Amino acid sequence: MLYQNRDMGINSIQARPDRRCYGMGLGIIILDDVFPGFPGDVRNASAFPFPIQYEVAEGLDIQTLVHGEDKSVCLEPILRAARKLERMGCRAIAAECGYFAYFQKMVAGTVQVPVFMSSLLQVPWAQQLVGPDHVVGVLAARKEQLSLAHLEAVGVRPGSNYVVGGAQDEWQCPEFENLWYAPVRPDPPRATYDKTEKEFVGLAVEFFHRYPTMRAMVLECTGMQPFARAIQRQIDIPIFSWGTILDYAYSVAVHRDYYGHV
Repeated sequence: MLYQNRDMGINSIQARPDRRCYGMGLGIIILDDVFPGFPGDVRNASAFPFPIQYEVAEGLDIQTLVHGEDKSVCLEPILRAARKLERMGCRAIAAECGYFAYFQKMVAGTVQVPVFMSSLLQVPWAQQLVGPDHVVGVLAARKEQLSLAHLEAVGVRPGSNYVVGGAQDEWQCPEFENLWYAPVRPDPPRATYDKTEKEFVGLAVEFFHRYPTMRAMVLECTGMQPFARAIQRQIDIPIFSWGTILDYAYSVAVHRDYYGHV
């Protein structure tokens, strides 16, 4: 165990309004669905270097969130989970699936802590980094289900410099579907790391070569995050993922101190 000196900036303490716990990190809303995640997947807490508190959006599964036409049925379970995480004392709230983007403004308007509902929040930032003559590739689980409403909710302007690819509806990725696609996944859901990595890296490389002006890629799906570095080794451009946005979320909600010498 690593022991550190206490933070000398903490001397007296005082309760924050309506907060039950302290020293919390990120609160993450997860789907009411049973499937595992490799380290790096948002629902696998082991790979993240900060405290994580999960809360299930009761009754909301991946099929309803991604494929359901009536998004209104998703809202109350999401808001209920967000409020509970806030009361627990979480310093920021995130979610586990990029399609939660649809509810970014609604959740941010309900709680008093910063909200990061989707990795797609990084698309406008990536667009600024690459400039107007280049495009940002958005690699989503399903292109067909990623609507303009999802993108506009996180600040992406229609017709701006981005392109979308769909892992499931444009490429073959059976290992991916073994975890996330209810109509075909086994019981219990399971996947093999090597096969999944090969699928994701292969389709990401094809997506990259499809657009010669692509200078950054945003991975929508939490299941892609464990393979982000492997993808980057092949295409050598900036990769934005759930990992990068969660690191950022924690860093702004709980800013680090700096220690050194002069």
